[in-house]
Amino acid sequence: MMENFSTQLENIASIYGTDNIFIVGKGPSIDEINPKVFSGSLVIGINDAERIAPVDISVLHAPWVPQALAESGFRSQLYVSAFPFDAKGKAVSVAPYVPLTQSSSDLIMQRFMSDEIVVEDILFLTALKIAKKVAAFRKRPQTVYMVGFDFDPSRGQSIQIKRSFSNESSEEAAIRISIQEFYFLNTLYFLQGSSLNVKHVGGRNFSLLTVQELNDSLVQHHHLSSSDTERVKVVAELTTNHFGDRSRLERMIRASKAAGADMVKLQKRDVKEFYTVEQLSAPYVSPFGTTFADYRYQLELSADDFEFVDRLCNELGITWFASVLDQASYMFMQEVGLGLVKLPSTISEHTDYLKYVANNHKGGVVLSTGMTDAQYEKFVLENFSACSELYLLQCNSAYPTPLHDCNIAVVRHYYELSKKHSNIVPGYSSHDFGWKASALAVAAGAKMLEKHVKLGNTDWAHFDAVAVDLTTSAFKEYVDQIRDTEIILGSEEKKVNSSEHHKYFK
Repeated sequence: MMENFSTQLENIASIYGTDNIFIVGKGPSIDEINPKVFSGSLVIGINDAERIAPVDISVLHAPWVPQALAESGFRSQLYVSAFPFDAKGKAVSVAPYVPLTQSSSDLIMQRFMSDEIVVEDILFLTALKIAKKVAAFRKRPQTVYMVGFDFDPSRGQSIQIKRSFSNESSEEAAIRISIQEFYFLNTLYFLQGSSLNVKHVGGRNFSLLTVQELNDSLVQHHHLSSSDTERVKVVAELTTNHFGDRSRLERMIRASKAAGADMVKLQKRDVKEFYTVEQLSAPYVSPFGTTFADYRYQLELSADDFEFVDRLCNELGITWFASVLDQASYMFMQEVGLGLVKLPSTISEHTDYLKYVANNHKGGVVLSTGMTDAQYEKFVLENFSACSELYLLQCNSAYPTPLHDCNIAVVRHYYELSKKHSNIVPGYSSHDFGWKASALAVAAGAKMLEKHVKLGNTDWAHFDAVAVDLTTSAFKEYVDQIRDTEIILGSEEKKVNSSEHHKYFK
């Protein structure tokens, strides 16, 4: 049952954008950790540690563990177990169990250095092997924080474990916990120069961080000067670069989330209405046929595809919306249940359709303003005043946009408009290279940024030149620059900061 393990592990790990992995034990020091430190990181729990912390993957071999998990509800996405059990719809991968005996103890580190996943009596060894696999498919080192491993049986366990399901005696528990420290130190030696940088968190002489130091470093690192609800929404614009392939679509959404995007955007159009007969019948080279129609129809997502997107985004904690380019597609997307609608620059002259959406849509609307001028702005203000939220995005429709045509000052103009029209949210749709114009847009007041993304290159696909490749770190670097910009921008309130001090005094 381990044949799907690698795929399951990669899917889970792809949700997260940091290179931090937490392995969680049940020692009392776990109670002192700020839960925010786990944000954006893969978390592996030992036995029933998911009752204490937000765990993605649980490792277990004791028969009492499923009973303990059932009482609080199965919370992990994947269980790596020595035996099968019903996890109420959650995935269970069964691996060989190797009990710790005098004969097996000599080979435990040899097994640790191999690629095979087995469930060891020393469960954190299995957790560390899982972390090694994550480092392998991420192709970069990972920092592993060992939390809740106090190696001191006299201190007991987390106060969050109200009821213990283990039938182990206190003497047996003391022996088991005491020998773990020996294997942990042995493991640190074997991991020198490896893809894992293991940091024990606690008060032991080998601990690299105290709990307070962990809280201070990671919580401050993730903190922004504005609240999460106020921060700039970064949109990964997938366009049709999924080619109608659900597997490719899932990879793009997971990669966008891992890079730090808040939202992903798709497209929907009625092909036969949007293009002329002549355009559709024209020759076109693609794996889907010989005409442009063959190509365009392949790119369109079905109702089932959008339902899949909705389920996946709910699972990952990312929002999705779509550009809807014609009335038939709008009606289709209303059946799907789309709340936020994008009306792109492409259809800025389709005023009858734009008025239809303005008069009928009850949710938010995103409007890009490429290829438009002040007259279009007047049209928008007159017709979209009833929208709950009107995201007004400065945009230039050249691919790529020359720097002298980015006109970020228009974002500042939209910011001033938002003071007069409470439903307007200023933003920027980036068709330029890099992050600099987007960062300047944030400084000008943008609260939404769109960036085109793709998943690698193909010989036959006519990608726009500005799409950022999700198979590289480029989109994560873009998002990181935007988050740094928000921190640097800070607050409009002028005050004395704690970092300031006077060199001269009266």
